[in-house]
Amino acid sequence: MFPAFVSSALIATAALVAPALHAQTWPAKPVTLVVPYPPGGSADILARTLGQKLGERIGQNVIVENKPGAGTAIGAKAVASSPADGYTLLLGTVSSQAINPAMNKVGYDPVKDFAAVSPVAAIPFVLVAHPSVPVKNVNDVLGMARAQPGKIGYASAGPGTSNHLAGELMASAGKVDLLHVPYKGSAPALNDVLSGHVPLMFDLLATALPNVQSGKLKPLAVTSRERSALLPEVPTARESGLPDYEVTAWFGIFAPAATPAPVVQKLNTELTAILKSPDIQKRLRDMGAEPETGSVQDYGTFVRAEADKWTGVVQKAGLVK
Repeated sequence: MFPAFVSSALIATAALVAPALHAQTWPAKPVTLVVPYPPGGSADILARTLGQKLGERIGQNVIVENKPGAGTAIGAKAVASSPADGYTLLLGTVSSQAINPAMNKVGYDPVKDFAAVSPVAAIPFVLVAHPSVPVKNVNDVLGMARAQPGKIGYASAGPGTSNHLAGELMASAGKVDLLHVPYKGSAPALNDVLSGHVPLMFDLLATALPNVQSGKLKPLAVTSRERSALLPEVPTARESGLPDYEVTAWFGIFAPAATPAPVVQKLNTELTAILKSPDIQKRLRDMGAEPETGSVQDYGTFVRAEADKWTGVVQKAGLVK
């Protein structure tokens, strides 16, 4: 029989060696990438684009599995409760990892139950106005809102959606009271802004662009940290008097929390190479998305900050269910 201290040393050594050995043999079978949205949308297209390239690099098929429902909770929860072996991943979003958990009982902790693997892309919003509205920038909107508290409306796809919370965050940052006008989806919201029934809307860059280019809508600011190459003449909200304002529909790759660190790092390395390739960058930018890369540590910090930020916005707006 081994002395107790020898047994303890062997156990400790095995605990250290096992993850490294797993990383050396990973992947030994196909990897599943769960998308918490239906087929055909931006998230699905993004996942299939990445999955194909990742499969080529790791020498295994990457199977994209759509698990929509409960505002992204069904797909995210399925991944959180999967074996932490690197064979089940999530294409997470600001909704699945920040907004939905802040509003609803989703059955998972967006920070504690996941390992943040890598950023993928972010799509900014554009604050747009009907051409008849006498504003040219964010400062004009804030000034109009101060003169008419609670009367300057902005349309959204519904309570708790990203374009609703973008307005809540701007109202809070600018210390004004904006009127939220919710619709059942982005299409009817956009239609009423185009017809002039509602003056403002935070619309995704990809869908706003045709209406901006045709002159049907007036762009006031983009909500990303930097200006968009697709609308280079339009300032950011940060440039327009709200220095800490940033809202994007971001996407990233997540694994179950206990996934071995070497596997997480290997995934990060492969995804970074994919996202830096010119063909993928072009494909994402054609979708209106800006490719993003970063270390495992930096991405974990970003996700925690986003979860905290949107929890505060949701609570202040009284949207917790």
